Amino acid sequence: MVLSLNSIKAPIEIELKTFQSRFREAMQSHVPLMDKVMQYIVRRKGKQVRPMFVFLSAKLCDDTNDSTYHAASLVELLHTATLVHDDVVDDSLERRGFFSINALWKNKIAVLVGDYLLSQGLLLALDNDEFQLLKIVSRAVKEMSEGELLQIEKARRLDIKEDIYYDIIRKKTASLIAAACCAGAASATKDPHKIDAMREFGEKIGIAFQIRDDLLDFSEEEIGKPKGIDVKEKKMTLPLIYALNHTDRKQRNYIINIIKNKSTEPDKVVEVLNFVRNSGGIPYAQEAMYRYRTEAFEILHTFPDCPARDSLEQLVTFVTERRK
Repeated sequence: MVLSLNSIKAPIEIELKTFQSRFREAMQSHVPLMDKVMQYIVRRKGKQVRPMFVFLSAKLCDDTNDSTYHAASLVELLHTATLVHDDVVDDSLERRGFFSINALWKNKIAVLVGDYLLSQGLLLALDNDEFQLLKIVSRAVKEMSEGELLQIEKARRLDIKEDIYYDIIRKKTASLIAAACCAGAASATKDPHKIDAMREFGEKIGIAFQIRDDLLDFSEEEIGKPKGIDVKEKKMTLPLIYALNHTDRKQRNYIINIIKNKSTEPDKVVEVLNFVRNSGGIPYAQEAMYRYRTEAFEILHTFPDCPARDSLEQLVTFVTERRK
């Protein structure tokens, strides 16, 4: 079955349209340069998967309300802030096919834009007394920063074990999806069991999502994005970790030397990709991804059957089967 985002959005179509106008308002600034950058960010927004998780989680637990809109805007503002800052840290000139903020306006302005988005999110929560939501999302941003630093620290030695890998992606990627689901639930119910269940659901989806991203880097299909980027950036992904742990010392040292010292050479990157593809690392990572997805579905099915639950299940399938 081919899933489309339009069909997944059906139970929250009205909420998403209202959210888009509210989010644009939250991005406005009286400073012309800042407002120009904000308009550019709004125009290049992606699929807005995280707001979808917020609204569907709220519908799953009860229904959407003003607090749900605050949760979605808070998640998206802080997420956008981290992306702007990430592009500066990574010296990245593109995101989703558009020029990054730092590519167009340089690093100093990009850092200030990220700070502005962060402060807008904080003020949105404080002005509306959304202290629980602020706590949920702020904890995620803290973990994202820790995950990024942990990855940088471990990348220097390229000796990441699986437990460290999972710690990194749980913090770096899964924490914000967990926060989106948790905040959506918290906006609609006071039941701590439901809120905790949705946080755990989001975390498992976030881990599966990141493993899927790992797999795309080694795909032999046309996926609409360059391959080998993680190798060039010296990132230790699950397929690569498995491959290095299931080869002899000589081959391991050879591959690690390429990643450390020759990752800018296209033919050497291809050599690493082929090494991983021939190692069993791809099916191993796929199995891990599907395991986390299954565990997420098990949590989801503790909630009553409803259109929001169906859409959440389809959204999970969509993000774990994506090709770019």
